Amino acid sequence: MLATIMELRHLRYFVAVAETENVTRAATHLHVSQPALSRQIHDLEAEMGVSLLHRNAKSVRLTEAGRVFLSEARAVLQRAEQAVSAARAVASGHSGEIHVGYSPSLTVQILPQALRAFQAEFPRVRVALYDLAAGEMLAQLRAGKLDVALLPREPEKSKQGLHLDELARYPACVAVAPHHRFARMKVVELVQVVREPLIIYSRAEYPEYLAAIEAQFATVGARPQVAEEHEGVTGLIAAVEAGQGIALVASCLGCMVGPRLKLIPLHPAPPHLIVVAASRPDRVTATVKKFIAAAELPVKMP
Repeated sequence: MLATIMELRHLRYFVAVAETENVTRAATHLHVSQPALSRQIHDLEAEMGVSLLHRNAKSVRLTEAGRVFLSEARAVLQRAEQAVSAARAVASGHSGEIHVGYSPSLTVQILPQALRAFQAEFPRVRVALYDLAAGEMLAQLRAGKLDVALLPREPEKSKQGLHLDELARYPACVAVAPHHRFARMKVVELVQVVREPLIIYSRAEYPEYLAAIEAQFATVGARPQVAEEHEGVTGLIAAVEAGQGIALVASCLGCMVGPRLKLIPLHPAPPHLIVVAASRPDRVTATVKKFIAAAELPVKMP
């Protein structure tokens, strides 16, 4: 019974009649026949068990119950319009929220400009950022806790079933303190690096990082001499700056370290580190597509 009363069609019909105080004019405005409109209003009153209108030959007037119902009906219709507008805004990517995981050292150039471009176009969309290791990002992406993850492309097998959009490619560099003997070199040979104490990201948090280094060292028959492990880029930078060892990093780190460290090309050059935006194909909304498009903009070098 109540479902019949609360149909939006009935509310619109009643509001039109109440505002025009004339069934004929209301019917013309609504593009329905007068008998059909009258029948709908009578049905509404019958279902509610109250009279909403006083009727005479020329016009209608609201009863006391009708005045109360008119106010409530207008509020319901307005709320319904707001709900439709909100849903359309989210569907079009102009409103809502998006959850983005990222690796600070790899997205130091990508993320700031992506946020600026995205939020300049979609200021009503909230972007929640999560600084996570690659493994955590993948787990939360699959669990539906993240919408997008900005992370290294390797290893491929861990990203099966996900959609990957390439964002940038960075060559590997040797990061050293300004007073280190490598700091004056234009290129550092890999055979020179293997004899140095190495500062790395935590192998527990970033197993793919250590695996890539071990594979590179294996090409010259050596293993890395790990001196320290750090959970984040800030600790790694500080350790290298203090002379505790050297590090192998992506070239994009240069805009974070400034004069604190020297970044020198490595020879032979390993494959470029590829940064991608990973997403679940079944959860790619209009908002997600817009954010990835912003992240795909060419990186502006400082």
